[in-house]
Amino acid sequence: MPVAAGTEEEQPMLPLPGAPSSSWAQFCQRFRALFSGADPRVCVAFWLFGLINNVLYVVILSAALDLVGPSVPKGVVLLADVIPSFATKLIAPYFIHMVPYPVRIIIFVFLSATGMLLVALSPPYTDGGTIATKLAGIVLASLSSGGGELSFVGLTHFYGPFSLAAWGSGTGAAGLVGAGAYALATTSLGLTVKATLLASSCLPAVMVVSFFMILPRSPLQPISATYAGYRAVEEREELAEEREFMEGGRDVIFDEGERLLGASNLSNQSKKVGWQRFKADLKRVRGLFFPFMLPLLLVYVAEYTINQGVSPTLLFPLDESPFAHFRAFYPAYNAIYQVGVFISRSSTPFFRIHDLYLPSFLQILNLVLLTLHAVFNFIPSVYIIFVIIFWEGLLGGLVYVNTFAEIGDRVPKEEREFSLGATTVSDAAGICLAGFASMVFEVWLCDWQVTHGRDYCRRI
Repeated sequence: MPVAAGTEEEQPMLPLPGAPSSSWAQFCQRFRALFSGADPRVCVAFWLFGLINNVLYVVILSAALDLVGPSVPKGVVLLADVIPSFATKLIAPYFIHMVPYPVRIIIFVFLSATGMLLVALSPPYTDGGTIATKLAGIVLASLSSGGGELSFVGLTHFYGPFSLAAWGSGTGAAGLVGAGAYALATTSLGLTVKATLLASSCLPAVMVVSFFMILPRSPLQPISATYAGYRAVEEREELAEEREFMEGGRDVIFDEGERLLGASNLSNQSKKVGWQRFKADLKRVRGLFFPFMLPLLLVYVAEYTINQGVSPTLLFPLDESPFAHFRAFYPAYNAIYQVGVFISRSSTPFFRIHDLYLPSFLQILNLVLLTLHAVFNFIPSVYIIFVIIFWEGLLGGLVYVNTFAEIGDRVPKEEREFSLGATTVSDAAGICLAGFASMVFEVWLCDWQVTHGRDYCRRI
C-alpha cells in the first residue's frame, strides 16, 4: 500500500526480478551515446558504398583458383586485381576533384559490371579457355574499385566521422560477404563459378541506389568548375560569394570588349593555379608518408603475402581437418580472414589505436611465423592456423580504418579531403608488392614441401 507522506522515510526502489540491472542500463546509455548525432541515411549509404565497392574485388580473389587453375600462381590474379587500382589511386587524386561525384558513380558502376561480365562469360580454363579475357575483366573491376575507394574515403570529409566508421564497416563486410558467399555458393550450394560471377555482376547497381536515393546530397552542393579543388567544408559559403564576385567581374570585362584578352588571362591564371596546386599536393603527400602511408603499406605487404603466397601451402592431411578436399582450405582461410577484417574495420566507434606501427610489425611477425610453418611444419593443428589467420584479419583491419581516422583527427581540414584520398594508394601499393612476392613464395614453398614428402599443394 502507498505510504502516507511523512509517516516514514522513503526507501530506494529495488529492481524487479528480470528487470535490467543498472550496469546494463548504463551500458546501453553509453552505447547510444557513441552514436549520438549519427544520420542513419549517411551510415547506411556509406556502409553500402564500402560493401559494394570492395565485394567484387574479394569475390575475384576468392575465385582465383577457379579462374586460372592450379598451375598458374594466384598472385597473377592478385596483380591484375590491384595494379590498375594502384595506378588509379596514385594518379587520380591530382585531378579527380574536377569530376563531380555523381559522374564518378556512373563510371564506377559501368566499369565494375562490365568487368564482372567479362570474367563470368569467358570460357573456363578447363575448357581450353585462356585467362586473357578474364584478366581484362578483372582490370576493369580494379579500375572501378580503386577510383571508388579514393572517392568514397575522400567523400567522408563532408559527412563526418560516422561516415568513415560506416565505410570501414562496409568494406569489412565486403570481405566477409564476398569470401563467405563465394565459398557457400560454389562448395555447399553447388553453383557453378560462372553462375556465381554472373550474379555478382548485378551488385554495382546498389551503389547507384545508395548515392542517388539514400545519401543526403546537401553537403555536396555544386561549386563552379573554376573553383574545382579540395576544400574544407566550412569554405563553401565563402566560395559561393567569390564565384558571384568573379562572374560579375567577367561580365564587366566582356562588356568593355576585352573578351579575348580576358579569356587568355583567365586561362593563364588557371594553368598557374593548377600547377601550384599540384606542387602543393605533392608536398602534402610527402608529409603523409611516415605517419600514415608507411604503416598501411607494411601491413598490406605482410597480410597479402600471407593470403596469396603462403596460405595456399598451409595444408594438412584431410583426416586431420574439417574438409573433404584440399581445394576447400584456400576459400576457408579467406573467409576466416575476412571475419577478422570485418570486426576490426567496424571498431572505430568503440576502440581506437593511435600507434599505427605496432599492429603493422605484428603483421610482419605473422608472415614470418606462417612461412616458417610452411617450411618446417611445426604447427600441429589446422585450427591453430585458423586462429592466426583470424588475428591477421584483425590487425589488417585495425590499421586500415584507424589510418583514416587519424587523418581525420590530425590533418588540417583544408587538406583533409585530398589526404584521405591520396593515402589510399598505400594499401594498393602494398598489395602490388605482395602480389609479386606471393608468386615467388607460393611456387617456392610448394616445391619445398613436395621435395620433403608433403605433396598436398599438388593435389588441389
